[in-house]
Amino acid sequence: MAMLAENRYGKSRVRLVQVRRHADRHDFREWTVQTLLRGDFSSCFEDGDNGKILTTDTMKNTVYSLARESSATCIEEFAKEIVDFLLRRNPQVSQAEVTVWEKTWERILVDGKPHPTAFVQSSAECGTTRATRIQGQAFSLASGIEDLVIMRTAGSAFAGYIKDALTTLPETNDRLLGTNMRAQWNYAASDLPFADLRIRIRNILLKVFANHPSKSIQHTLYAMAEAVLAQVPEVLEIELVMPNKHCLPVDLSRFGQDNPGEIFVPTDEPHGYIEARVRREG
Repeated sequence: MAMLAENRYGKSRVRLVQVRRHADRHDFREWTVQTLLRGDFSSCFEDGDNGKILTTDTMKNTVYSLARESSATCIEEFAKEIVDFLLRRNPQVSQAEVTVWEKTWERILVDGKPHPTAFVQSSAECGTTRATRIQGQAFSLASGIEDLVIMRTAGSAFAGYIKDALTTLPETNDRLLGTNMRAQWNYAASDLPFADLRIRIRNILLKVFANHPSKSIQHTLYAMAEAVLAQVPEVLEIELVMPNKHCLPVDLSRFGQDNPGEIFVPTDEPHGYIEARVRREG
């Protein structure tokens, strides 16, 4: 005897560009949205009855229609608007979850001044948020950063690890430390200055990464997370994923040359993979 267990459905990769036209400038944003619904959908799965199904095409159209009327200035606010809209109009939905990714666009500098209507995408970094709400309950909000590629060329060591018959990695007191970082943090409330908090958190992460006397990626990851919790009370916990971006020294001795830590070959595969979630005590 079969019984429907967990299920949800929605629309993914709804791409949206929004231009806000002001008299003196344009604001440009590029967002990608995913909507997911949980609820009373057993009749669809078990009997083929679609009477309680909100089509995913309607979810796509909802994103564009709300964007036209929205006053949201950050992805957290926009995600909350979509969640509320879907729950309000669909009582058969018990929970709505909306995730938004934001690509990083900056104004082009012309003669040292930001251009009012021209933009450049200088990296693959994007901001993220996930807003979730059960009917009649409060929001749960988790925001973050993806594809933040960072590198330091000094102050990073790796030594004192287990050595056995299969160990070939030499210890080092000075290596290149690079990663493609993903961060996600949970907020303590759903009505906060999200845009300002994102900037603060990002700056803290980068400052600690740059200055921490690192004994390993794990060591620096924890210091970064600890600093966010210490300086941003609005954050309950933070998860960091920091895979190695290895840069291996090239042996130039066969060419009669030395290599005093200046020539490397970057390699992505295989790579070390480190992740941890750090939360407040108590």
